Amino acid sequence: MTTQERTDLFSKVDRLVRDRYFDPKFNGKNWPALVEKHRSRIEGAGTDEVFEAEVNSLLHLLGTSHTHFFNPRRSRIPSRSSINATFKAVTVDGIARWVFQDVAPGGPADRAGIQPGDVLVSLNKKPIVPPEAPDFRMGSSAAISAIHRNGELRELSFNVAIPDAKYAEQPYAEPRSVTSSILEGGIAYVKVTMFPGKIGIDFAKAVDQAFLSVRPCERLILDLRGNPGGGIGGLRLMSYLTPDKVAVGYSLTRKRSESGYKREDLRTFDGIPSNKLMLPLLVLRFLGRDMSVVVRTEGLGSQPFHGKIAVLVNEHTAGAAEMVTGFVKENQLGKIVGTKTAGRLLGGSGFKVGHGYTLMIPVGCYLSWEGKRYEGDGIEPDVVVDWSAEAVTDGLDSQLQEAIRTVGR
Repeated sequence: MTTQERTDLFSKVDRLVRDRYFDPKFNGKNWPALVEKHRSRIEGAGTDEVFEAEVNSLLHLLGTSHTHFFNPRRSRIPSRSSINATFKAVTVDGIARWVFQDVAPGGPADRAGIQPGDVLVSLNKKPIVPPEAPDFRMGSSAAISAIHRNGELRELSFNVAIPDAKYAEQPYAEPRSVTSSILEGGIAYVKVTMFPGKIGIDFAKAVDQAFLSVRPCERLILDLRGNPGGGIGGLRLMSYLTPDKVAVGYSLTRKRSESGYKREDLRTFDGIPSNKLMLPLLVLRFLGRDMSVVVRTEGLGSQPFHGKIAVLVNEHTAGAAEMVTGFVKENQLGKIVGTKTAGRLLGGSGFKVGHGYTLMIPVGCYLSWEGKRYEGDGIEPDVVVDWSAEAVTDGLDSQLQEAIRTVGR
């Protein structure tokens, strides 16, 4: 891009933040003053890469999630989205290393043979250690050196695919979203890696199949570790955790926050369509209206495991996964096990601003039915158990073992 094109692009970013950012007070920051302070560095950037980095440095000062400036084909994307894996910084033989922590089934990392507990040594022949984050570029290949948890050094490579157009505003690779099994002792285990799609019709069907497969079980472990969130499909998951129609929480747009509201007067979203043919009716119900909405469970009736539920979370559990976690904790539907969640729960939207770039900013705030805002705070588990790379190397999952003990009590 030319200098003038970067200047024009930055003006669009500035205007969108001023007009569409969910908080008119900009999360307590003086946005106009910050823009002027950073303007010379941004508009004077010598390359597109430096320009992108400077814009993101400015946006980062707002201190909220879902706030990012990127080009899906060129920008570095966090590993949780690009390869469906997360990392934990640990010390290995006296050296700070990144260890694979969550590896989602069916994602790029999993297909390459990576397992939790493997140690990252290099990325594309470049040594990478904390605090430098191991991010990846969509639409590229990645070559890594990793020490398998059995001690063997391995060279692995895999492709990081560019997602379909429907995910262009927030690109991510899509693993198997729901897997299920029955553990020893007849405990149902359901792992949800993300909530794909904005409405989640296909996801809801996958949830139905998962719970049908563990139907006889009277105890349930729901694993949300590493889940970065996604769309509203989590409503179906929450509906399996309580027999009744229960208010989960509500989203608020900037307009509704400024004009005043009663939560009881907000429109309600309380059911995921059974097929895509019903989407037009849903569009007619919400199109052109303020998107401040109450979320309420579907009332699926009693399940054998009600009253004996443990939810596994960690520091990578974010977005819609925190909505589910907060719902369970607030309504005392089960015990939360693991470590504090990420505190990244806002309604983000992507705006195309030209030259292949997208600006992602939060346009809505989420509050639980009791008025709790998880953004920036996260959710404390009822039973705190850290993840241990050493235990995983020995074939043990300390957090899962505690969840098994919890539902057995």
